[in-house]
Amino acid sequence: MPIPTTDQMLLPVLQYIADGQEYRRRSIINMLTEHFSLTESERRTLSDGVTMERPLENRELIERPRTGYYQITTRGLEFLNQYPEENRGDLSPEESIEANYRQIRRELAAELLQRIEDNSPPFFERLVIHLLVEMGYGGSQEDAEAVGRSGDGGIDGVIKADPLGLNVVYVQAKRWVGNVGEPPIRDFVGALDGRGVQEGIFITTSDFNPAAKEFAERSSKRVILINGRELARYMIEHNVGVSTTKTYEIKRVDSDYFAEDTENS
Repeated sequence: MPIPTTDQMLLPVLQYIADGQEYRRRSIINMLTEHFSLTESERRTLSDGVTMERPLENRELIERPRTGYYQITTRGLEFLNQYPEENRGDLSPEESIEANYRQIRRELAAELLQRIEDNSPPFFERLVIHLLVEMGYGGSQEDAEAVGRSGDGGIDGVIKADPLGLNVVYVQAKRWVGNVGEPPIRDFVGALDGRGVQEGIFITTSDFNPAAKEFAERSSKRVILINGRELARYMIEHNVGVSTTKTYEIKRVDSDYFAEDTENS
């Protein structure tokens, strides 16, 4: 068949990466190859040519968090949510389970962010500290604290990166309406500089605009930005604020078990 157009690849790609995780370009190409039943020659053409990346990036539906990896954007999720059941009838049972699983994850992520918005700023600060410790920052909850007071100079939490507290990571956690711009990131870097700290984590329930991301990247400090989509994903992956209700195992026939040894029969 002809190489699919960008419009034809749009929904399959967004559905495939809808859980907000980073996906390698190769895995997306493999998915498109199977989805459109492409030949190996067509797959190479799709992989070597200008495919979905530039058009989808220009529409701000996907982004590249690092070289060779792609991630859905907030705008991409909003676009995808217009078509929650698109192409479901063409999926295999396993693909249907996967699609439904991704939909459940999207809905859970949205509910987590709403619950955060419904609670107080101090609750959010404590949640963020709890999550970062679960992710491996610091040794235990005793190594981290939410500052939780006014006049903190842009610092909402402090985490000891080593047992003696020789290295610390400062945290700012802000619920935001609209995307975070460059000024708050600049202020946060200034707060780090004023305390002689080299590393900081800025977490928001919304997102960061390009100027904010660029400032963080070129800053002399190591500043990690975590937006609302990533925040919800980390909470789900590290079981913060969520609990498992059901677990399903999908099994297949073990072909090796049924392969008779004809030489010895």
